[in-house]
Amino acid sequence: METDPFLLNAAKPVGSDGEAILLRMNNSHAGLAAWGFSHLRPAPDACTLDVGCGGGANLAALLERCPQGSAVGIDYSDVSVELSRRTNAAAVAAGRCRVLQADVCSLPFADAAFDQASAFETLYFWPDPVAGLREIRRVLRPGSPLLICHEADGSRPGDELWPEKIPGMRVYNGEQLTELLRAAGYRDIRIDHGPQRGWICALALA
Repeated sequence: METDPFLLNAAKPVGSDGEAILLRMNNSHAGLAAWGFSHLRPAPDACTLDVGCGGGANLAALLERCPQGSAVGIDYSDVSVELSRRTNAAAVAAGRCRVLQADVCSLPFADAAFDQASAFETLYFWPDPVAGLREIRRVLRPGSPLLICHEADGSRPGDELWPEKIPGMRVYNGEQLTELLRAAGYRDIRIDHGPQRGWICALALA
């Protein structure tokens, strides 16, 4: 199958096409994000991390859910970092939000720096998911939750074609997500399926 260059921006947005797909995702993934975040109960002053923050919509949602807290986003795309900063410009100016360009396997944070972490629509593209999950666990306080949320779990017709459309992408089902999280040292792993077919989230404790 021929790769659509526009779709490659789902993995690492670049240029104007990358910004366009991020803006579209900010809107089209709103329902998935709301469902995913319903699994978390952060304290009002929680310090939260969003890995693969994309266009920044989820950072805004985290800041709303933690009105006395803070949110940090990381993404390895400079286009994502710039758009996330613009999307959350007021919170960035107020010192409540930071967005950094970084690799999930080498996070620029101290051990036990965060009260929770989330990763929406991003684990698909990690070349070493266990290493990335271990690094997130390192920066989470012991017992803090990690939420992984995807809109494709391999159950929908056509899901098997995504790795052909986007080289390097892998779609995970619940059992596979559980195995990755166990290998990375997480506990109390719970898998949930959403109101739309294919939606899946994994919640686990560091």
